[in-house]
Amino acid sequence: MSKRKIYWTLQIVGWTTLIMYEFVLYTLEYGFDRSNLYSSLANILLGITLTHLYRLVIRRWNWSTLPLPRLALRVGFSVLLLGLIMTIVNLPLDKRILEENLMNQPFVFWNYYAGWCKNLLAWILSYTVYHYVEQNRLTDFEKIMLKTSMREAEAKVLRSQLNPHFTFNALNSIRALVYEDPSKAQISITQLSNILRNSLLADRRKTVDLQEELKTVEDYLELEKVRYEDRLKYTIESNPQAVYWQVPPMMLQTLVENGIKHGVSKEMHGGFLDVSSDIDEDILIIKIRNTGNLGGTDSGGVGLKNTAERLSILYGKGASFKIFQEKEGVVCSEVRIPTLSDQMQLLHAD
Repeated sequence: MSKRKIYWTLQIVGWTTLIMYEFVLYTLEYGFDRSNLYSSLANILLGITLTHLYRLVIRRWNWSTLPLPRLALRVGFSVLLLGLIMTIVNLPLDKRILEENLMNQPFVFWNYYAGWCKNLLAWILSYTVYHYVEQNRLTDFEKIMLKTSMREAEAKVLRSQLNPHFTFNALNSIRALVYEDPSKAQISITQLSNILRNSLLADRRKTVDLQEELKTVEDYLELEKVRYEDRLKYTIESNPQAVYWQVPPMMLQTLVENGIKHGVSKEMHGGFLDVSSDIDEDILIIKIRNTGNLGGTDSGGVGLKNTAERLSILYGKGASFKIFQEKEGVVCSEVRIPTLSDQMQLLHAD
């Protein structure tokens, strides 16, 4: 049943039950009176009309978004106003009853007024509290959706970045190969094309298979070997069960690039870079070990910060990233990625 049908059902059933209950009590005590029946039916219609007008006002002016003190003042004023209207309308209708009981109830107006205010307070308070809670729930949901959209936009920017210096150096290396080794130049152009294509597609995909990411890393390292030749030695090893694990696109390429730029390239005789991946208790562990020394600086700067931020956006606290000095002359970058979280599956399905 829709909320609209529920609302009108509660309105009609609620007011009918309240008014007819009082009518039945009156009938049992004083006997059936046709005019009193008509008065009761009029009260049902009037109660529904007044409270529905209150509903229109609270929604039209967004009272549920007000601070509680200001909302409470408006609720109190509404109860007093609607109670006064119900009392003024009912006094003439119940004139005969009032005349019979006037001696026993000298403050009959205020008794009537208090009674109607009590009934209206129950309805108005119930509806206002429901609407207030519902509005805050919707506001919280909108905040969550906005935050998710913002984080997704940030993720798209972060995962689509490709170092322009690498592209420039790769093109220069390929240019030199065109005359020296044309077949190698063709292979290098294909490898660069693969990397550029993956970079362009990165902003359209939240995650990719690990094996696809490792292929991008291999293409990147092969291009760097054209530049560094024997100064760069690398290995790529992966647990066969991990090849379909979902990882952020271009993330490993960024870490490998960082290892070469801040490690291998600074050594006169070059160095090594090893990429390994394994699974431990439903956590994918990727390690990138390379020649180098961190010293007192955080090598990598923005690239490493982007990696940590992307993992946080996609996996929350379930993922982690750290870079540390494994031993003298060897730096290790370690990434831990869980299976797709509920939030990640939602984003991945968009």
